[in-house]
Amino acid sequence: MGRKAAIVVAFIAAMLIGLIGHAQNDAPNDAPNPYETVEGWAKLPADRPWGATSSVYPANDGKHIWVADRCGANSCLGSDLDPVMLFDADGNLVKSFGAGLMVWPHGIHVDPDGNVWVADAVGYASVPDGVGHRVYKFSPDGELLMTLGTEGVPGDGENTFRKPNDMLVAPNGDIFVADGHSGSPPRNNRIVKFSSDGTFIKAWGMAGAEDGNFNDPHALAMDSQGRLFVGDRGNNRIQIFDQDGKHIASWTQFGRPSGLYIDKNDILYCADSESGTPRHPDWKRGIRIGSAVDGVVTAFIPDPESVPRGTSAAEGVAVDGAGNIYGAEVGPRALKKYVRK
Repeated sequence: MGRKAAIVVAFIAAMLIGLIGHAQNDAPNDAPNPYETVEGWAKLPADRPWGATSSVYPANDGKHIWVADRCGANSCLGSDLDPVMLFDADGNLVKSFGAGLMVWPHGIHVDPDGNVWVADAVGYASVPDGVGHRVYKFSPDGELLMTLGTEGVPGDGENTFRKPNDMLVAPNGDIFVADGHSGSPPRNNRIVKFSSDGTFIKAWGMAGAEDGNFNDPHALAMDSQGRLFVGDRGNNRIQIFDQDGKHIASWTQFGRPSGLYIDKNDILYCADSESGTPRHPDWKRGIRIGSAVDGVVTAFIPDPESVPRGTSAAEGVAVDGAGNIYGAEVGPRALKKYVRK
């Protein structure tokens, strides 16, 4: 195929994907739900309630599940509880760590070596200055291996964040951080890239709604092609980039994304915890499932009607090796498991 023909084919494919996405936007809540909910799967100690959690990720064995909650509340400030926990396939707590290190665990990621990364997004006015704004890298046994950011110092420099939401390690070891949770200004709205040893490489993005701009870059995922998916929550879209920050596409058919996960088969899971409000009316909250290749949404797990409007349910989403889905819930303070019917 010649170069001109290839360009034409790529253009037609992009137009078709756009038409598919538009059609799905006209019926955003109609995809089938082939899953049933498993309540109370993860077993905490009897004297420990669940805290708010948006952090869930599978271990590399595809069986164990990592979770970080906010210490039985919505903040770990002053708590002696371990926020980072590992559960086995039966929901038994295997290990925990991280007490006293972070105040508002938000995103979690497991790198190819099994190391556990957690973003401390600080929180809102209830959490004072002087803590947070960092990303932590732990060994699977809880040894602190690396920190990015300067504790308690918000900023937009090479070694400062302002409420980092999530992070991701690419197959070559490069680190990407989604920097800037919504809240009172000033805010960051950028993606920051580091080398594997934590050396700053570049940053891109600013506040706005144009391609490459962000309004609360809340989640990250990477597909088999190495494309970086960003949950641009405040703009009700997913943006897709190459690893140098070049914009590839914007998708709105997955709702208002709070959490993203892409499995080995390039199936994209998107947790929408904020639709059904004036921020995104006519859309329901829940987990949308589809293709990271062409953007087609194939399934939708709606939030239960018992969850109050305006209360975030599943913000974090992950999938184990057997295809079971996990939703980390902020408002209801729970970890839900979804299995095929």
